[in-house]
Amino acid sequence: MKTDGEFRIGKRRFNSRFILGSGKFSLSMMKTVMENGGIEIATLAVRRTNAGGEENILDYIPRGLTLLPNTSGARNAEEAVRIAMLARELGCGDMIKVEIIKDSRYLLPDNCETIKATKTLAEEGFTVMPYMMPDLSAARSMAEAGASAIMPLGSPIGSNKGLLTRDFIKILVDEIDLPVIVDAGIGRPSQACEAMELGCAAVMANTAIATAGDIPMMAGAFKLAIEAGRMAFVSKPGRVLHEGGEASSPLTGFLGD
Repeated sequence: MKTDGEFRIGKRRFNSRFILGSGKFSLSMMKTVMENGGIEIATLAVRRTNAGGEENILDYIPRGLTLLPNTSGARNAEEAVRIAMLARELGCGDMIKVEIIKDSRYLLPDNCETIKATKTLAEEGFTVMPYMMPDLSAARSMAEAGASAIMPLGSPIGSNKGLLTRDFIKILVDEIDLPVIVDAGIGRPSQACEAMELGCAAVMANTAIATAGDIPMMAGAFKLAIEAGRMAFVSKPGRVLHEGGEASSPLTGFLGD
């Protein structure tokens, strides 16, 4: 059953709304996870592209998959731009997830530096997808700078705590005319489903799957949850009664007066 079909990031169109963060997977496991999850986009830390080395992550990427290199390790806009340029030189394409983190304890993104990098890379022809704290003013600035999507965190990277920033993400969905992709912190398929019910365009997951007891099965569970959440959003969920209740069937008429 189809919902509303494909979605767009820049000029590209995708059917799967499940994006895989590949950073915590062994290279040998990635192909199975991608197949079970119906993955069409997977992130790629540029430092894992061991060009000319014995083991290169690019050798494990299924044919037809879209790579989303990230600027993991960048501490400012200048470093992020340098990493993005290197990724393009290595043949990873022109989609880039801008990830700029100065804080080594909480691993929270630096929105100010991210806006700077977004502008520079958009001007260089990249399809820019900034990882960000879910702040409306920053999101608007990223959109103005040329972002093709925004990627707010649900909770800190690797925490599996879920949608701690739920209300702020909903504001972005309502106010920003770009795909909103929840990135970081999603720990359960039910949480991915909830993000999609909010109207998010896609969900990215990594740690939740990589640390599961049955990794391929969990990838399949996320796939189904994301599809269900999108279907629920498109079908427009029913109203909520905040006081009292309402019978689902008539209570009068069949017993007479």
